[in-house]
Amino acid sequence: MLAPLLLLWPMSIAVTYLVAQSIANAPFDRGLENNVQAIAQQVRIQGENVSLSLPHSAKQILQADENDRIYFQVLDQRGYLIAGDKDLPIPGLDDVTQIGVVTYRDAKINGEKIRIASTLLPQNPNLDANTILVQVAETLDKRSQLANEIIKGVILPQFIILPIVVVLVWFGLTRGLAPLHALQNHIRNRHVEDTSPIEEKAAPQEIMPLISSFNGVLFQLEDSVNAQKRFIADAAHQLKTPLAGLQMQAELAQRESNPEELKRSLEQIADSSNRAARLVQQLLSLARMENTTNLSDRAKIDLNIAAQEATKNWLNAAWSKQIDLGCHTHEYAVHIMGNAVMMRELFNNLIDNAIKYTPIGGHVTVEVKRASRPGFIEIEVKDTGPGIPVEERTRVLERFYRILGSDVEGSGLGLAIVKEIATQHGGRIEILDHAQENQSHPSGTCIRVTLPADAK
Repeated sequence: MLAPLLLLWPMSIAVTYLVAQSIANAPFDRGLENNVQAIAQQVRIQGENVSLSLPHSAKQILQADENDRIYFQVLDQRGYLIAGDKDLPIPGLDDVTQIGVVTYRDAKINGEKIRIASTLLPQNPNLDANTILVQVAETLDKRSQLANEIIKGVILPQFIILPIVVVLVWFGLTRGLAPLHALQNHIRNRHVEDTSPIEEKAAPQEIMPLISSFNGVLFQLEDSVNAQKRFIADAAHQLKTPLAGLQMQAELAQRESNPEELKRSLEQIADSSNRAARLVQQLLSLARMENTTNLSDRAKIDLNIAAQEATKNWLNAAWSKQIDLGCHTHEYAVHIMGNAVMMRELFNNLIDNAIKYTPIGGHVTVEVKRASRPGFIEIEVKDTGPGIPVEERTRVLERFYRILGSDVEGSGLGLAIVKEIATQHGGRIEILDHAQENQSHPSGTCIRVTLPADAK
């Protein structure tokens, strides 16, 4: 801020000089105008003859100035000198004025700067083309003296005031920016992993919105860092057991000499590898969902088609347990605005979870329908498994939670992923008894996901 102030000072001096020149010119220009008009009144025109009847006292007045030299000139229409100084410059084409109007211009005579006032008189009132030029000029000593006095009166106080202003501005800036410097040092000295919010009380009022926005970014960063830490910890914990099992099965297979036993060991290794791969996929999906604050790549999705494609992908897994896997879709297209990858993951986890907990020979049904509430769509996956106790239905939506006593292998991530995807799409998940929906089966679970339909 001090640099612009110091740069503006020379500009202020230049403007002051120009204004002083203008102020100094004004009264002396009026004096020149009076002299021109006085001389013009003494011009005598008799036909073609032009003369100047200037009293001796008037000449003395013109020559009585102690500071400046006064010049005057009268020229007829042919440019012949009637009276005055022959060396006085005549107006150029750009300086030609109207008859009876006084104009001013700057010029030089004998190398000295002068100020000239001139006017035109008609030699013949009926012929404007025949005119007489009357000019009065003076040197610029008085003007320069007055301008210098004005400049001194304005600029000299600035030499006194400006240093004081600079000191006061510097002091004010230093004092005003002290909290910012303290805040800067506080941020600079923070640990790289410190995501705690900045104390707003110590910050100036003017930057409170900035601090608030910065703290919001820190909160988001903290959530992201914590999610990454949870992912690493969960991945290490969840993959430890399957990887150890794979290693043990591989070692047993290496020592096996019986072809049948070797084949069985390799099948177990393949099953364990598939489970580990599915676990990694679910961990990555959950981490991706938790780090997504807004849906990207939103598009119109037909849930009928999405449900049918997902069901086809799980037919082999269902047939391996002799499970009747079916898909019932709405008679008309039902659309939502969402992320296609997330919706595919939602269906995969719902169907995978249902097949895991449905016994051999059971039934799993995927259904897409309009909700009773206008503007919403329901996805239901029903199974004929053991069901979920009411007191456990909230907890099974948590990450890595598995019902005690369950003999089904799983990571406890499937429904947590479904819940996160539903929330990201503005929906919700419910766990119901399948018996309430279909009385032909005494037990079972119905997972219902309700999503807002596309309004377009």
